[in-house]
Amino acid sequence: MTQQQSPSSTPSAAPTASPGALPVIDLSLADGSPGDRRRLHDDLRAAATGVGFFQLVGHGVTPAETTALTDAMRAFFALPEADRLAVSNLNSPHYRGYTRTGDERTGGSRDWRDQLDIGAELPAHVPAGGEPPYWWLEGPNQWPAALPELRTAALGWIDRLGGVAARLLHELLTAIGARPDFYDYAFAGHPHLRLKLVRYPGTAPDGAGQGVGAHKDYGFITLLLQDTVGGLQVERPDGGFLEVPPMEGAFVVNLGELLEVATDGYLKATSHRVVSPPGARERFSVPFFYNPRLDAHIEPLDFPSAHHAPGATEDPANPLFAEFGLNEWKGYTRAHPEVTRRHHPELVDSGSR
Repeated sequence: MTQQQSPSSTPSAAPTASPGALPVIDLSLADGSPGDRRRLHDDLRAAATGVGFFQLVGHGVTPAETTALTDAMRAFFALPEADRLAVSNLNSPHYRGYTRTGDERTGGSRDWRDQLDIGAELPAHVPAGGEPPYWWLEGPNQWPAALPELRTAALGWIDRLGGVAARLLHELLTAIGARPDFYDYAFAGHPHLRLKLVRYPGTAPDGAGQGVGAHKDYGFITLLLQDTVGGLQVERPDGGFLEVPPMEGAFVVNLGELLEVATDGYLKATSHRVVSPPGARERFSVPFFYNPRLDAHIEPLDFPSAHHAPGATEDPANPLFAEFGLNEWKGYTRAHPEVTRRHHPELVDSGSR
């Protein structure tokens, strides 16, 4: 896996991106001079209102922290299948646990990858009468008994990247002239922080190249750790796709649909996909999702350019709700139909999906 670089003690110039590549943002500039901060905010604003994706360096996550996670992840996927299936998400009404290759769907088509879904470790919240069904998404994780170090590494990663993402969000809001703490209320208490440990095992036997289908993320910010194999692609305005080569020491960052809606399209949530690696070559990645509380109602952002915003993208097949949990529930019930049928058949039958 690509390892993260240690932060330097002083802000430095971000690596230069090649033509057509994603912008590179150096978060350590936030600790620099007024000129450094202006440069950070100018770069952030341009990236977030343009492509909606960028490479993030200067984040402070160390190689040792990254190695602890990636070693545990590789050890998990090296376990016998029986051990992985012992923590299958089919066991969990909270959609936590292991998903076999081909069992998750995007856009109605199967994704050729297997993964482990992990979130903040919380007691099960079984919705009481009148409570929305999305509270089922809050609950305990499933951990393989043979790999105790995975729990420590994964929960530590959630805490670490939650801090990076919170800082990045504050700088992003500052960059567009908003109050940096405008959305702190939405993350107070128990924000819905999630990560996936993902393995792409190569091309599907039928030759289909969908590692994961084109989609946008629902929440606020995603930070992706990818290995050196590549395969991530970002949609361009002309409908084509831009390759995102791995960059040593960087997270790939993209903005979610809630930020696009909250800014009436000023900030961009961009569709992206993963093309399966050729043959039997494996690819590993770790997306981390910085999401607000499930019951957080996302207010429109107050910022100077709001009256110039172009309007958020609308998809009749995928309506978005101001209450974050409704979007997350819709996403999980669609992506994991077998879990939904097993644990929530009454919700499927009633059309609550």
